[in-house]
Amino acid sequence: MRRAATALAACSSALSLAACGAIGGDGEGGSNASSKRRDDITVGLLLPDRDTARFEKFDHPIITKEVTSLTHGKGRVLYANAEASVDKQSEQFQRMIDDKVDVILVDAVDARLIAPDVQKSKDAGIPVIAYDRLAQGPIDAYVSHDNELVGQVQGRAITEALGTKASSSKVVMMNGDPADPNTAQFKQGALGELEGKVDIVKQYDTDKWSPAAAEANMKEAIRSVGLDRIAAVYAANDGIAGAVIDALKEAGTGRIPPVTGQDANLDAVQRIVAGEQRMTVYKPFLDEATYAAQMAVTKVQGRDIAFDALTRDRVDSPTHQNVPALLVPVVSLTKDTIKKTVIADGVYTVRQICTAAHAAGCAAVGLK
Repeated sequence: MRRAATALAACSSALSLAACGAIGGDGEGGSNASSKRRDDITVGLLLPDRDTARFEKFDHPIITKEVTSLTHGKGRVLYANAEASVDKQSEQFQRMIDDKVDVILVDAVDARLIAPDVQKSKDAGIPVIAYDRLAQGPIDAYVSHDNELVGQVQGRAITEALGTKASSSKVVMMNGDPADPNTAQFKQGALGELEGKVDIVKQYDTDKWSPAAAEANMKEAIRSVGLDRIAAVYAANDGIAGAVIDALKEAGTGRIPPVTGQDANLDAVQRIVAGEQRMTVYKPFLDEATYAAQMAVTKVQGRDIAFDALTRDRVDSPTHQNVPALLVPVVSLTKDTIKKTVIADGVYTVRQICTAAHAAGCAAVGLK
């Protein structure tokens, strides 16, 4: 993916965009233009799976809340989850088209195979915004995070954890779903930090991001490399990280090596507190989901200035170039940064993290 690194400068968050007049109010065309805008719009939201906890817990409700707010309570979100099935998502996509929604936000199960559905939507006059994963086909915009940076942050966490022993350390890479274009970007970023610095002894793809598939792959890696010889594990997301750690425990490890993650799932944050997972990449759900809702509403309402303000980046997919995009920054979440990330942003409370099973770990890292 080619990225044009054009930050939103002073208007770098959902709230500051509103303050700058790009979103809401009369920032485009004054009160007359505002009075003509349609608020009774329907946003179709297609999410890929339930294994990734953030989709149901954060993305869906945040997008729904923002659409409602932007449309003065008149807009609605029509939601469907594909449960990791390409065929099911295609059926859901067609149903959205048949229901004549005004815009579709889609996080594709398979970015390549969804292209015909995107084309059908385009033919029906319904704009499509790719969410979190860069769908192929004639999409109107894309909102996600800097996925290569995600991999870089993960890879750097491993080399920093291994320190002076990095060059002789055996590392297993547990990549994501090869059908997800983000996977290649995560992997590219991670390899940029790991290649030539550690000994990458095994690499695996994880079909449909399945924790069960990841656990099976990790068990094979343990048999092949040897439990005590694995110095670190690159796990592309938190679901994979949890499966990796389960496999290591089942194999009888006395010390869990550094394991990365992504998505800041609650159980991952708790594993970090417990010292079982080295880190996770926190991708602010509030920002990504809020921006997606804003993009969808402004696209339907024809507010081009506001839409352009939200999409100052550009990306290329295998089928289309110069796709308008917004890439949200990411943060490394470790036991030292829990307070200023997921707690400060209101994603989790200390009480949610620090259950009885994690009380000692929370006390050790200063969570009270």
